[in-house]
Amino acid sequence: MPRPGPVVRRVSVAAILLIAPLTMRSQMSREQARALQAKIRAALFVPKAAPALDAKEYGSFEPLPDVVAERVTYATKYGLRVPAIVYRPLTMTGKIPGMVVVNGHGGDKSSWYSWYTGVMYAKAGAVVLTYDPIGEGERNDEHRDGTGEHDRLIDTPGVARRMGGSMITDVMQAVSYLDSLPYVDARRIGVLGFSMGSFVAALTGAVDDRIHAVFLTGGGDLDGPGGYWDSSKMVMCQSGPYRALTFLGDRPAVLFTLQARRGPTFIFNGTADTVVAIPEHGPAFFSDLRQRVIAMNGSERNVFTTYFDEGASHRPAWVTKNAATWLTHNLHFAAWNARTIRELPTIRIGDWAAKNGVHLDASALREDRDAGLDAIDVGVPRLTPEQLSATPIEQWETERKEFVYSAWAQDAIAAARANPGATETAGR
Repeated sequence: MPRPGPVVRRVSVAAILLIAPLTMRSQMSREQARALQAKIRAALFVPKAAPALDAKEYGSFEPLPDVVAERVTYATKYGLRVPAIVYRPLTMTGKIPGMVVVNGHGGDKSSWYSWYTGVMYAKAGAVVLTYDPIGEGERNDEHRDGTGEHDRLIDTPGVARRMGGSMITDVMQAVSYLDSLPYVDARRIGVLGFSMGSFVAALTGAVDDRIHAVFLTGGGDLDGPGGYWDSSKMVMCQSGPYRALTFLGDRPAVLFTLQARRGPTFIFNGTADTVVAIPEHGPAFFSDLRQRVIAMNGSERNVFTTYFDEGASHRPAWVTKNAATWLTHNLHFAAWNARTIRELPTIRIGDWAAKNGVHLDASALREDRDAGLDAIDVGVPRLTPEQLSATPIEQWETERKEFVYSAWAQDAIAAARANPGATETAGR
């Protein structure tokens, strides 16, 4: 049994907001957790009331005989819409778990690992939602992939915070969409974040208690003042939003304590991942952080656990057996368990890509990155950009202002200029 933590004196919400960095050295109370979640959302302009989903469907296809991929869109912040592909088993009995894939920089629902994850875990007996982050795919002004359009620096004060808040809202709306499906168990929803997506998922899991399990890969190494995440050149989606949370004091410990109050978290990194500074943020870094979180949480319950892949670099490791085993332990897949996962065949992603004519860029072709991943092999086929478009191109051309980055930027800048006081004081 975990030892009880120290007794915390209850104080008013107003007082909590003033003294949070000091009180966070002791066990976090339920009242403090709620107040901090609200303050994080306010600092990043996450809407208090979620936008109505207004979900629309655009048909489906079957990437495998027993897997269905559905084309949908749903609403998000600023009146924009998110295009998504949702993978599910063809036949379902009872309620099954749901998962959201949050991509890294330049990634979207047409990235190999998005559709591989969707098909693979649909075979496991889960519903998997993959979507385009703002600036990519159908949310790119040119309907292109891999552009990093959202990284364009907008120096209007408060806009980077709004980018962070928009990305969090997108994940929360994805959770809401899964929650709306009659065959998804709302108590078994997970979020998988890679690279930039690990940062977004780390923040979202701290403020959305509907999420049960969070899996972070290629990241999760949240650090302190002037560290990797504060200094990231990706100002709009990483360093800007992270610096807005300095009021938390020990930001990593507070965020992962809020994660623990929500549910379990798994952090999976390669020891040679220099993209997110894992050689500097190795086992000792995470061990120290974990002890701070345990103290703040009051016990080890749901405090994150880690796995280090020796010699591996930056890659989406949730397609591996180790990842699937952790996920089924926490989400309870309908068709797989730990024993069946052990018995499944695997395939190197480099071999799978060559076999199926899937293009991997020079970085992904490295053995220590995507190509060297030993993924569970369920016969995932190559999917085309046409298959993975949620909306017909003619309709997208007509409705593009409901999707694209330039529309987001226009509205975000207008909102920041209309209320400059809020952008300057939020988060202090």
